[in-house]
Amino acid sequence: MPDDAALVSRLRSEARPLAGLRDDYDELLELARSARFVLIGEASHGTHEFYRERAEITKRLISEAGFSAVAVEGDWPDAYRVNRYVRGASRDASADEALSGFKRFPTWMWRNRDVLGFVEWLHERNRTGAPAAGFYGLDLYSLYGSMEAVLGYLDRVDPDAAGRARYRYGCFEHYGEDTQTYGYAAGFGLAESCEREVIEQLVELRRHAAEYAHRDGWVARDEYFFAEQNARLVRNAEQYYREMFRGRASSWNLRDRHMAETLEALAQHLEAASPAKVVVWAHNSHLGDARATRMGEEGELNVGQLVRERQGEGAVLVGLTTHEGTVTAADDWDGPARRKAVRPSLPGSYERLFHGTGRPRFYLPLRGQPIADELRGPLLERAIGVIYRPDTERVSHYFEADLPRQFDAVLHFDRTTALEPLERWPAAEPHEVPETFPSGV
Repeated sequence: MPDDAALVSRLRSEARPLAGLRDDYDELLELARSARFVLIGEASHGTHEFYRERAEITKRLISEAGFSAVAVEGDWPDAYRVNRYVRGASRDASADEALSGFKRFPTWMWRNRDVLGFVEWLHERNRTGAPAAGFYGLDLYSLYGSMEAVLGYLDRVDPDAAGRARYRYGCFEHYGEDTQTYGYAAGFGLAESCEREVIEQLVELRRHAAEYAHRDGWVARDEYFFAEQNARLVRNAEQYYREMFRGRASSWNLRDRHMAETLEALAQHLEAASPAKVVVWAHNSHLGDARATRMGEEGELNVGQLVRERQGEGAVLVGLTTHEGTVTAADDWDGPARRKAVRPSLPGSYERLFHGTGRPRFYLPLRGQPIADELRGPLLERAIGVIYRPDTERVSHYFEADLPRQFDAVLHFDRTTALEPLERWPAAEPHEVPETFPSGV
């Protein structure tokens, strides 16, 4: 890598300034136009500019490039409630009401002003008769919520099957809907696991797929898909909670494999209506290629790696970074959302290099660009999840990465601001593990 001064000078010449104009992202749109998946990250779960710009890019991908879905780092049943709303198939009267399913810590990840505005836009756009676009979740924390969704579906279409499902899912009733207690007891052999029961339930549901899915055209097929994904989530979540106490790499890999599988299943489901192109919203640590980071060296994989391995250049990975500002984050798990100051990025980090350009906001293409060779790491890169601890920032929030291998393009916002939650003090549901537990991202 050349010395910092020379590299900063090259970066300044290669960076495309973002001026808040409609054509800011034309180059990114061209890169993404032929892709099947566009993965747009974030360096924190609480930054307004990340959410706002990601939404603006996504609006253009839907309106101009034929993308038909947004898949987020959120729970499947909660996001599907939003999907029903934006598609006009919900009893919810507003976007705020549709987002009210996101009740667990950290509620601000999806219940915030920027997501609210995007959901309102998507709802109104779908009403115009334009090709419909949906909103879906990829994560697997909703063990009990997904069991309830499976039972609710079977109550409507097959009451006898619903009875069998209740018997199987009754295996969890001794844990008072406490997934951590279940995971500890089953993971360490202190109690029998429910693995056999959740697999049997998924197998039975799939055995009746053709019968359930073709009763009433697309609506029945879509509702069956929702139920099957919930049953698959229950199976994967049961395994995840057993693995959670055995080590980070094992549980992280289970979670990201589940998200990648859900994304692929969603795309295949949507293919029946039209060619499926999906935008993904999640943290940089999930969407940048793990093989280009220290986490990959330690045996962890992620969604970005798995999608890129399968799709090649049909996947576009976009990272978002910042130098300093404010962020919405908690001090501890289940703590209230706070507006916290983000310290200036550390020397030796990509963020500090970007800060050195003097450009307040820019787009930096990396795929096939000469600047990518000059930016080869490893250098430090910052990741802020739902918890931010500035006093231990170097240990808590930095890792080594090779940015040009990690992403196809980067958006840098030198000074950023905290996003605005819809609730002042987000509340946690007692029976489910918090979003992003235990990694924070």
